Amino acid sequence: MELLARCALPEGAGVSFASAGIHGFVDQPIDEVVAAALPRNVDASSFRSRTLTRDLVAGANLVLTAEVAHRRFILDDQPILFRKVVTLAQAAGAVRRAGPGLSRADVLARIASARGHAHPADDVPDPYGRGPEAAAEMVRRVHDLLDEILPALERE
Repeated sequence: MELLARCALPEGAGVSFASAGIHGFVDQPIDEVVAAALPRNVDASSFRSRTLTRDLVAGANLVLTAEVAHRRFILDDQPILFRKVVTLAQAAGAVRRAGPGLSRADVLARIASARGHAHPADDVPDPYGRGPEAAAEMVRRVHDLLDEILPALERE
């Protein structure tokens, strides 16, 4: 998610991206199968995994998760942050309903107040260990959802 977002909105767009996992490995490169599924213009060579911390979540304006279970994990620890921790699908739906032309602050406020219910059917499943087809589908789905979200966050 982070790598696709960085590629879509490079530095200077006024938006920064950082990723972290709720479970898994620390300081590991991206899975080779997933890396192979990324578009050629996405450089994964310097990517290293890290664990999500309370400070990372607290310091973010928006936390996007791939799955409802990830969102639930974060909110079980920090329920007060429910307005800024949303799934990719929730954020895309809120941006879609908000319509064009809003500022970044207005878009973030819309996501916080009109995020809708998180449905597991809208999850972006983890492709780890599931082969190249699952990795390609994950990349396509994340790309499509980010295409809806990122232009709205790019506007000051």
